[in-house]
Amino acid sequence: MKGIKRQIKLVEVRSELAAGTRGASMGIDALKVASLDKQSNFFARFEPINVPDANNYLWKGNKFPHAKYVDGVYEVIRNVFHTIKTIREKKQFPIVLAGDHSTAAGTIMGIKAADPDKRLGVIWIDAHADLHSPYTTPSGNMHGMPLAMCLGMDNLPCRQNDPDEVTLAYWQKITHLGGPHPKIAPEDIVFIALRDTESPEDQLIETHGMMRVPVASIREWGVAQCSRVVLEHLSDCDQIYISFDVDSLDSAISKGTGTPVPDGLSVEEAIDLNTELIKDRRVCAWEIVEVNPTLDTENTMAENAFDILESTTRSLVENF
Repeated sequence: MKGIKRQIKLVEVRSELAAGTRGASMGIDALKVASLDKQSNFFARFEPINVPDANNYLWKGNKFPHAKYVDGVYEVIRNVFHTIKTIREKKQFPIVLAGDHSTAAGTIMGIKAADPDKRLGVIWIDAHADLHSPYTTPSGNMHGMPLAMCLGMDNLPCRQNDPDEVTLAYWQKITHLGGPHPKIAPEDIVFIALRDTESPEDQLIETHGMMRVPVASIREWGVAQCSRVVLEHLSDCDQIYISFDVDSLDSAISKGTGTPVPDGLSVEEAIDLNTELIKDRRVCAWEIVEVNPTLDTENTMAENAFDILESTTRSLVENF
């Protein structure tokens, strides 16, 4: 790789509280095992920042059915928020390796708090929309809620649950991190490879006109054209954050994640997409989440995810 022109900070978040399946906290170490198997020096090049998790809450038992472990999730998101805010205030570029996807809310909130006057766009490469709140969630798993946290949307018209007061108090604490205002606008979210949503999420997407780029469009138009369309849609944004959930990959190759979904991206498409999008100079952070090696006896997911991580980082370095 060429000399780094942007100062990259590797951030490790080993939280799995918000996932429905245990094991995502081991995903970062699975990536490191994959790097060794591939004889890569990637992890020797960066001194990581380890964000404190709250996985010990798992032993205490869940008290909040409509926002599982919300007390611990709040703790972790707050830790991520402060870490990312500090990194961005120094104009450094965070590459975040995380367990469950809920902590992406802390990343978004930290980016926004460091530059509150800059409009922030989000490219969400994921099989799921993650737009639920405690009022709408069918599972209570908070990795399905990070975008709702950042939008500050409870989606009460689609209410299905009656969360208790303690749950809602923690929910408000989360949504108010960095201030009691939305951190992003719905029109500044682009979903790529989205294909497994519930009706409350569909209603939000339709009502607010959120952009969706299905896998079929990527194959019809090609990655380069899709990337141009996505980035043009976000033309009014000053900064862009990219979140890559490995379940955006097709379930045939994404067994090592908690919520695999058919008809997803190939590894090659994911590499091409991320390496192209990260060339945009407005991109200020990139994140990869939800590798779960306990579901994958051969560590195949982590090996594929590592290829995506290394290729995306190389593109970032070579284009700045």
